Amino acid sequence: MFYLLELNRELEVQPRHFGPKLAQEVEKRLRQEVEGTCSGIYGFVLAVLNLESLGKARIREGAGSAVFNVTYKCITFKPHKGEVLDVVVTTVNKMGFFAEAGPLQVFVSNHLIPEAFEFSSIHEPCYATPDGEQRIAAASDVRLRIVGTRIDANEIFAVGDIKGDYLGVLQMT
Repeated sequence: MFYLLELNRELEVQPRHFGPKLAQEVEKRLRQEVEGTCSGIYGFVLAVLNLESLGKARIREGAGSAVFNVTYKCITFKPHKGEVLDVVVTTVNKMGFFAEAGPLQVFVSNHLIPEAFEFSSIHEPCYATPDGEQRIAAASDVRLRIVGTRIDANEIFAVGDIKGDYLGVLQMT
């Protein structure tokens, strides 16, 4: 789920940033370019922890800028089949509901919701038990198990299930 990785990246720096604060500028630019991105191989990059090394720079001919081969440590989030996550519901419809766990969007089909829940759209779209004790509506906290993922080059989607033991609506007391 969460990984601490050491990755490499080429980063171009303009000549006006050459000087005593070069390392701080490179780290700032690295954070801007990397944090919040998604890679099919590593997952979502949540945070750059530190700059391990700048490496030697190559001067780009004609431009005067320098290209650094930067090594850095970061925390990534990559979901896997079978993992259990706490999510926040964003949208509910008769086909199921969408939820988010940080940057990950998860869909739970109505076939993967227990039979005790019925869809209702009277006041707001929601799934509720007949006694009204439990409701799945927008902004509800739900615990689910990932049953599948689809990984694109720069995006990850998941399908979840709330039919198992200890899964479903989280009751906050």
